Amino acid sequence: MSRHSDDTYAFTRVPKETRVNLLNVTLVRMGMATALSQFMLGATLGHSMTFWQAMLATCLGSLVLEVVSLGLGIAGMREGLSTSLLARWCGFGRIGAAMIGVVILVSLLGWFGVQNAVLAEGFLQAFDHKISFGWIAAISGVTLTVLVALGFKALSWTAKLSVPFFFVVIGWIVYLLLRDHDIYHLAVSPPGGPPLTLGEGTTIISGVIIIGALITPDLSRYCRNNRDVFWMITSSVIVGEFIINGISILIAHALNTADVVTIMTQSAGWIGLISVILSAVKVNDVNLYSSSLGLSNSLEILTGKKWRYANLTIVLGLSGTALSVLGILEHFTDFLVALGVLFPPISGIMLVDYYILRTHRDLLDFTRRHGTLPDTASTPQIGWPAISAWLLGSAVGFTIEGGIPSLNSLFTASLLYWIICTVVKNHRSKDFDSARFW
Repeated sequence: MSRHSDDTYAFTRVPKETRVNLLNVTLVRMGMATALSQFMLGATLGHSMTFWQAMLATCLGSLVLEVVSLGLGIAGMREGLSTSLLARWCGFGRIGAAMIGVVILVSLLGWFGVQNAVLAEGFLQAFDHKISFGWIAAISGVTLTVLVALGFKALSWTAKLSVPFFFVVIGWIVYLLLRDHDIYHLAVSPPGGPPLTLGEGTTIISGVIIIGALITPDLSRYCRNNRDVFWMITSSVIVGEFIINGISILIAHALNTADVVTIMTQSAGWIGLISVILSAVKVNDVNLYSSSLGLSNSLEILTGKKWRYANLTIVLGLSGTALSVLGILEHFTDFLVALGVLFPPISGIMLVDYYILRTHRDLLDFTRRHGTLPDTASTPQIGWPAISAWLLGSAVGFTIEGGIPSLNSLFTASLLYWIICTVVKNHRSKDFDSARFW
């Protein structure tokens, strides 16, 4: 098997001999869970829900995250494939996978813009607003882009530096919280912001975590076995969704704000500001890394040419930087709601296809033993059942008011895909039997 020149394996399986240990891959995954996005999520919920309402929404969202992440993560580890490649043989086909790659990169670019905007806000506070926001956002975005262009190894080193420091800051904030506030009072105090329902809160949580669940194969393909995938995901869920999220909910109640920069700087001063900076760096590493993988896969399908990862990273990094300069942070909640409805159906369809229908499992097993990928002739051009189920499931999530929109779209798309594929299979079987009889 040929090795991709920059070792990102954007078009091939990750070989067994290049897999990394549990600590390295977990640090990268935990870097996504212990990040500004998680604090922004907790602050948003804490400012609009009671503590126990927010934690119930967190439990529901985390359950979806664990199931989806584990299913896709094990598939990614077994096949050594990124999400964008895996989708080709999990119902969507080549063009369908290209569409998914585009949707993933757009959402990740949105996250890149959000995180970069928060980073710029942190620098603005540090310099007492004496520097233009646009210039700070542009400089920080370009710097992050250069870092990510170095590939997966750069992500690991960034996480090793920032994750431990982030925990130190969180520990300090917890100490201050326990010292200066009554925890029970914070837990039962009413929110100060516009109220959110349980369904809305769960959907917002899904908007934050579902993209992380969907791109789990991008990281789990570097895992050595199922056990490593399980602990990578579970430890990240416990730390990110319950500990970090719970703390940020309480702090939002204590300070009566959803502004994550204000929360960090008021709670921990300059240490909190440094944590904001490092957190933005490490999570935007992963955002840009996975969006580059998705775009490279989409372009390879549409143009037949394999584009260089570093070049794509630069283009995407500049695009994400532009989003932050243009003010994407002001539409954060709307952005999360859209993601929380659009992405669960993709995950559900891939899981149903890989584990239940197993439409291409024999082909994947055969090519995996030979260290190759299925050729173009044996790969569907486009999976119309998957595309149809995805669109219909998303429509249900956006239009049905009852229940939880993210779960509505997930279960609807999964069930529809299974029904469509079963009906098509039975119809073809009857046609074959009729032709054989005559």
